[in-house]
Amino acid sequence: MKSKTKYFSLFAMLTILALVLTGCANNSQSIYQAPTSGPYAWVFSLFGKPIQNIMLAVEHQIGGSNDAGWAIIIITFVVQLIVMPLRLASQRKMTTQQEKTQKLQPQMKLIQEALKKPGLTQPQQMQISQLQMRVYKDNNMSMMGGMGCLPLLIQLPIMIGIYQAVAYSKELAASSFFGISLGQRSIVLTIIATLLYVIQGYLSMVGIPEEQKKAMQMTLILSPAMTFFISISAPGALALYFLVGGLIAILQQVITTFIIMPKVKKDVAAELNERPLKVVVTQETIDSILNTTTSSNTNNETEKDLHQDLRARNAGKQKRPHNSDKD
Repeated sequence: MKSKTKYFSLFAMLTILALVLTGCANNSQSIYQAPTSGPYAWVFSLFGKPIQNIMLAVEHQIGGSNDAGWAIIIITFVVQLIVMPLRLASQRKMTTQQEKTQKLQPQMKLIQEALKKPGLTQPQQMQISQLQMRVYKDNNMSMMGGMGCLPLLIQLPIMIGIYQAVAYSKELAASSFFGISLGQRSIVLTIIATLLYVIQGYLSMVGIPEEQKKAMQMTLILSPAMTFFISISAPGALALYFLVGGLIAILQQVITTFIIMPKVKKDVAAELNERPLKVVVTQETIDSILNTTTSSNTNNETEKDLHQDLRARNAGKQKRPHNSDKD
């Protein structure tokens, strides 16, 4: 449930970005004419125009043939610098959640095995499913996990702004970065950016238990695939943004994997040694639910059979002929 929610949120937000970018491209009368009405004009005035002004100001300060590219790199670095503490905090929280969840696996396994038993009634399924919520609640844990979407939400306006800043500026659209056009699609930047997120995805699997690796494998496909799709559909400026973001993401993942994770594991082990997790579900708990429900069903069936028997007897008496009729 946690991983599905996370993947759905990531996919939904990246899809929104793709739709906005596609809509911007379809709504513009020419590549240099910004929208003047409708929702895309509002998006441009809110995100695109400010980013455009910042890029032009930085570009003029830097100067040279690659100035627009360096402006994008500086903006990306500043944004990622703001987002990185949030990401690292989320990674720490998620790692803590994963470590504690691993300790709850024996109880989760009992619940999963119980739900697979044939012949379960709906009340039985509901009671057993509620045990999972109790396990998390009684141990002060969240079923939704620790990875939030705030870092991505912060970046969405920047991505949209960079796209519109280049698409609706003749000066920026004509710029290049070491010979690569920032106003046209760039296969080179797209491939490099995609590969960087593939590397980041594999680094995120280091030190993760095998069971959790299976649940996280979708990340290896989803993040690079969306990076490729958006980058190849947008000007090279946005692909450059993803490329720089990918480099910073790898740095962040190295910090997470080799610094944060070992420390969190040590802290969680010490915490659980002092305050062990509560055992909410045992085999006796499962058996009690199954036996109680079965006994209740048996009693209900017995009462039902008794009522049916009484109805049958009464029906027989009503059909029996009276002696007065015979006389």
